[in-house]
Amino acid sequence: MTPPLELGYSPCPNDTFLFYALVHGRVDTEGLAFQPWLADVETLNQRALSGELAMTKVSYGILGRLRTRYWCLRSGGALGRGCGPLVVARRAAPVEEFLAGPVAVPGLHTTANLLLGLRAGGPVEAVPMVFHEILPAVASGAVAAGVVIHESRFTYAAKGLVAVADLGQWWEETSGLPIPLGGILLRRDLPGVDPLVVQRVLRRSVAYALEHPDEPMGYVREHAQEMDDGVMRDHIGLYVNAFSLDLGDEGRRAVEALVARSVVAGLCPTWDGPLFPARRR
Repeated sequence: MTPPLELGYSPCPNDTFLFYALVHGRVDTEGLAFQPWLADVETLNQRALSGELAMTKVSYGILGRLRTRYWCLRSGGALGRGCGPLVVARRAAPVEEFLAGPVAVPGLHTTANLLLGLRAGGPVEAVPMVFHEILPAVASGAVAAGVVIHESRFTYAAKGLVAVADLGQWWEETSGLPIPLGGILLRRDLPGVDPLVVQRVLRRSVAYALEHPDEPMGYVREHAQEMDDGVMRDHIGLYVNAFSLDLGDEGRRAVEALVARSVVAGLCPTWDGPLFPARRR
């Protein structure tokens, strides 16, 4: 039997919602076993960079640096429209006034930070923080602005802050594609592990959550930073969608476009290998 795959994902509602069935035995795993390891996405990014995790959620923004070691799976990701990171500040003003920094970001390897740099067209004084520390830092004046993701996207106004830029909207307008935020990767060199089987099992977990949306909520609540049920459900509704079940052609093109922009920006090397495991005919 294949040893359990160490599976990294975040405690955020969309991840715990999607992985609930997989780690609680609600779907057929075809003999595979998974050992959950929960951490914020930037910690997951760092562990993936060192190749420590067999399977993990990562920011799509760092995929260009990981694609030679990991497959990108077509299920379990967070993509969409109207769901990108927001730049928030204490006062309303053009975002250019804040790009000189310092700007709090939820990790230097996140898609949020990549989009901030692409939007600025050059270096930004980025201050990495755990995502739930960003709103207090902006509100206190410790930083000029902050890039918020996850639950903070719904709660910044309650802190007296305003959104000065929508990085996801900027991406959509300049690319014509949905914004790829985070995806699931699998090590290419795992002996006896078929990436298409893992992808199929993962899809079952996503489908189960979508078909039984109330069942995972206890697990979601157990790990969420924000305990308000309405916020958690809004979070899941925004980040879990048809792309989470399968990227499809549009989602695949969005992921490839983000990697291509990373290459152009000099943030990752060129590479001609396949990004996704090939479908069997």
